[in-house]
Amino acid sequence: MTPACVADYRELARRRLPNMLFQYVDGGSYAQTTLRRNVSDMEAVMLRQRVMRDVSKVSMETELFGDKLSMPLVLAPVGMSGMYAHRGEAQAARAAHKAGVSLCLSTLSICGVDEVANASERDIWFQLYMTKDRGFMETLLHRAANVGCKVLVFTVDLPVPGARYSDVRTGLTGGKGLGAALSKAWDGISHPHWTADLFLNGRPHVFGNVAAAIPEAKSSNDYWSWIRSNFDAGVTWKDLAWVRERWDGPIVIKGVLDVEDARQAAEIGADGLIVSNHGGRQLDSASSSIAALPPIVEAVGDRLTVMMDGGVRSGLDVLKALSLGAKGVMVGRAWAYGLAARGEAGVSDVLRMLRGELATALALTGCTDVKDAGPHLLAR
Repeated sequence: MTPACVADYRELARRRLPNMLFQYVDGGSYAQTTLRRNVSDMEAVMLRQRVMRDVSKVSMETELFGDKLSMPLVLAPVGMSGMYAHRGEAQAARAAHKAGVSLCLSTLSICGVDEVANASERDIWFQLYMTKDRGFMETLLHRAANVGCKVLVFTVDLPVPGARYSDVRTGLTGGKGLGAALSKAWDGISHPHWTADLFLNGRPHVFGNVAAAIPEAKSSNDYWSWIRSNFDAGVTWKDLAWVRERWDGPIVIKGVLDVEDARQAAEIGADGLIVSNHGGRQLDSASSSIAALPPIVEAVGDRLTVMMDGGVRSGLDVLKALSLGAKGVMVGRAWAYGLAARGEAGVSDVLRMLRGELATALALTGCTDVKDAGPHLLAR
């Protein structure tokens, strides 16, 4: 199959990945209502088609937090993406660099921040989870800064992990004993191309950013146990001051859906925020990201830079988010599908698709510069 869109790459990823990993990246929490609403609410946004405009030249260049981008898009942090293809985060960073956009590396990446930063000539962003071990966090922040990360994305919507039933069913979380081990082994063996790629070229299979904190870990269950027990459910807005003292660059708060929380982020001094429900993977029945975006932009858009992620599956969706007030978007599953299907080439192709779709959508709405996108592009 020659992929024509992100949905095609999703199907290729489903075929190539062990079911356990595909369900991890593809699924959401509880009944997955919010996951579906991220997509359906985005589809419901209507644009105005305009004609007889000179759209022979269309500009998509933008700047976010001092980072100049070829289009208003950043690769979102996706945990464990180094298990979708060998040294996956490094491959994705190279593809992002070639496309003129940035990758935001997850705390829970397989490749450490040092390796990923060295893989690309372009500065990467770094995503941070608050853990109970503040000494480890301080060391991690220094590591990220020392390799050139300029933007810190502080994710605040995971004080506790959401209930992800698919991860339990596949044995990714909670699976113990001989039966679970055999099931996981068969899941990998039955996908030989993935197995050869990961086990010949992809080692070590550790969480590169947190491995130093748990040197005694011998299996993925050891890492997950540490992660579950060390995420700090007691984090409050005052902890942002602790992070600010240890980070000189822009701090962007990710995981905001409520207007009052957005106002709090602005008052405390965040440089930006990302309207996000963690891809529908945390509180199910929470608002879709695209529905939460307009009131947040109205409340704080004049005080900080507002971005959005969740439900973005095409360049058309990027324009919808910009028209509703976002200054840029993050895409997660889209690039993860490309990586899982075809490695760096797949991520590059997904970014090429998104860029082409955005350019086409801009032209058909009569808009020649993404900086001019706004509510006037929406059908009423």
